[in-house]
Amino acid sequence: MKNYIYILFLGLFLGLVSPAKSNTFYDAGDLAKLALAKQKLYGGLYSEALNLYKEVLTKNPNDAPVLHYVGLCYFHLNQSDKAMEHLKKAKETNVKVMNETYYYLGRLLQAEGKFDDALAEYNSYKTKATPKEQKEVETDVEVFISQCNTGKTLMAAPVDVAVENMGPEINSKYADKTPCITADGMKLVFTTRRPETTDAAMDLNGDGGYFEDIYISNYDMANKKWGTADQVPGSINTKAHDACTSISPDGKQIYIYKNDEKDEASRGGDIFVSKIVNGKWRTPETMGKPVNSSFWEGGACISPDGKTVFFTSERDGGSGHSDIWMVKKLTKTEWGKPENLGKEVNSSQDEVGVFLAPDGRTLFFASNGPASMGSYDIFKTVLENGKWTAPVNVGYPINSIYSDGPFVLDAAATTGYFASNRPEGLGASDIYKVDLKEYAILEKDGKKKQNNGLSIMKGTVRDSYEGYGVGEAELDFTDEAGQKVANTNSNENGEYFITLEGGVKYTVTIKKKGFKDLTETFDLQLGAKETYSMDKEFLLKK
Repeated sequence: MKNYIYILFLGLFLGLVSPAKSNTFYDAGDLAKLALAKQKLYGGLYSEALNLYKEVLTKNPNDAPVLHYVGLCYFHLNQSDKAMEHLKKAKETNVKVMNETYYYLGRLLQAEGKFDDALAEYNSYKTKATPKEQKEVETDVEVFISQCNTGKTLMAAPVDVAVENMGPEINSKYADKTPCITADGMKLVFTTRRPETTDAAMDLNGDGGYFEDIYISNYDMANKKWGTADQVPGSINTKAHDACTSISPDGKQIYIYKNDEKDEASRGGDIFVSKIVNGKWRTPETMGKPVNSSFWEGGACISPDGKTVFFTSERDGGSGHSDIWMVKKLTKTEWGKPENLGKEVNSSQDEVGVFLAPDGRTLFFASNGPASMGSYDIFKTVLENGKWTAPVNVGYPINSIYSDGPFVLDAAATTGYFASNRPEGLGASDIYKVDLKEYAILEKDGKKKQNNGLSIMKGTVRDSYEGYGVGEAELDFTDEAGQKVANTNSNENGEYFITLEGGVKYTVTIKKKGFKDLTETFDLQLGAKETYSMDKEFLLKK
């Protein structure tokens, strides 16, 4: 009698089983296994927890709580079929079914695109679960209900695009992700986890996959196709994780996410920048404060005029887990105080993968918030009258029930690129190309307007006497009506880069202390099929 009381007390104390949860009473050995399994489960050791739960399940094959935990382990191990099998069986016992069983069944059904069935499970969970139980799940069930309703709406009205896998020249049977493209659409860099990466080392302390490296592909104008991707030349890739998050519009800087080995405060990863010199990429340098912090920073991109950086961070002051922030450039080496884009843009969940379009005002990002279809979807927000608009889901089939994003596009806005783990790919995740010729993605309603599109202007500002590049020269562009339309500065080598509406006559005024102001007028053409790029050199007199 004493042993029975002790075993029952141990089970109640551990919160593993009680008469309120199960009709089964376990012997001391099973209780010890359940206690250890729970520790493993909440410690993230899902395989070890699963083996223990399965041993107990052998003696009690119809025990709903144990069936639930077996299904939960499979859920975390991304073995959806087995998770569904055990959670369904737990529900079908109809005896002391755990309320979370309905929640995770909803998660699995939503991931299959069975939105109505998922909604039924979520509503069952809402009806049965206590407020305390609902607080304990990893995401508010209302977020998933909203996502299911969004999925139903988007799939009923697909946007007019053609989505195409980029094939073996770019993708592998491993994870290929985070495409980054220059404004002229000629260079594509991305992150990959294929074994041909640096030293083919594996992340044995992480998920056991190959370490990430950054690859590059160049567009072949003659054959109208992308060349076979290879490792970025230079000193970017290391033996550890190296992941690109964007390439600058002019193709001269790559923003990288990695751990700062020299900074112990860099807990989850920081943002680095590498610059290209003589065709090779230099060792990445940390962006430092105030962009990087002791919190996780997931990536960054720079505006076409080079004056603003957008980045994601989990620092305090945000709306959710990971938020989008922006920071303005003050001087050549100094940045201002980071600003959160606010609750209008950031949700209660994660915002990641930022990309500012070449128009300088449309920001694309990925989010798993309430307005997605589930997992991550691609959204856009537009800067209007100094404020960012409410994000808009770019639609199905760009977005799917799988994880989609980040998203980038060329200056002509006719071709976009994004990553997705949808099952028809070559590997764990692939990079896809999307034809946007019939979908004006930069317009509010997605319909084409009578506008000229964008062209590129680039070149160097030089000292007319000595011939060297003049850094930090200010270039102001005005249109034929005399309205100022754009502004940028030359870099330390005197190089400038800007995207402007094509088919327009512009006047540029260039100012630099110690030099005479220079004003010139020119016609910027518009490309018929590809993005037009104009190279123009300016000579300043002292």
